[in-house]
Amino acid sequence: MKQIVFISGKGGTGKSTVVASLVKYVKNITIADCDVDTPNLHILLPHKRTAKSDFTGAKLAFINDEKCILCGQCRDVCRFGAISDEFVINPMKCEGCGACQLVCPVEAITMDNVKIGEVYEADSDYGMFTYALLDIGAEGSGKLVTQVKKTSQKKSGDQIYSLIDGSPGIGCVVIASITGADAVVIVTEATLSGKSDLERVQKVVRHFGIKSYVCINKFDLNSSVTHDIEEFCHLNEITVIGKIPFEPGIVKALQQLETPMDDVKLLHIKNEIVRMWETLEREMIQ
Repeated sequence: MKQIVFISGKGGTGKSTVVASLVKYVKNITIADCDVDTPNLHILLPHKRTAKSDFTGAKLAFINDEKCILCGQCRDVCRFGAISDEFVINPMKCEGCGACQLVCPVEAITMDNVKIGEVYEADSDYGMFTYALLDIGAEGSGKLVTQVKKTSQKKSGDQIYSLIDGSPGIGCVVIASITGADAVVIVTEATLSGKSDLERVQKVVRHFGIKSYVCINKFDLNSSVTHDIEEFCHLNEITVIGKIPFEPGIVKALQQLETPMDDVKLLHIKNEIVRMWETLEREMIQ
């Protein structure tokens, strides 16, 4: 099974809309939403949840009051100010580094696993669907992304493609999203910030030696920036597989929980998305 991950250097480029549209067209797929901080693919894809599991991907310090001798060494060594004057751990400040446990002379501190999010498995009309949601204020989003991908792969069966809605940005969640991918599609837009973020995230993809492609959303907003993006792609041997025009009707469709593939008024957008996939599929076969 070939993993194709869709990412963007920033949020709001239309990445999830492109993925949701392709999901409704491509056959023999599994689907995963790795934007665990703010998942939204499940909103656009009708599905029936079949399983939910807690994910414990972080550790927090706990002080045993019966053993504690109030020496203060743990509080002194904590760089994050997570231990109060009363020797109570603030879970919102504790980074789970274990320094306090290391210096405690009476072994009154333990590092315990804590829940940081939930992983969901679901059946949809388009394929097995996996997504997750990070708990508010929790750390370890990269680990949760990795768990989403592992869960999706276990249920892949004989499917040909895994379409993965990756995380925006260039941080650890993006690295976790693209790890093991056969191809990455960077969805950008014809703005100066879009071009800048494309260049930043492409450096991450290139570092890991993964083949990348580019889809320019709203390409007709600024022809000069679009030209610069295409020139950047040419110089870096990146294939531009799609150019989607600005279309207010897409927003109206999304408000009705529909993708461009569902709205007959958006046939020109649907045709471009289909052409984009056909180009990508040819590239994947080579």
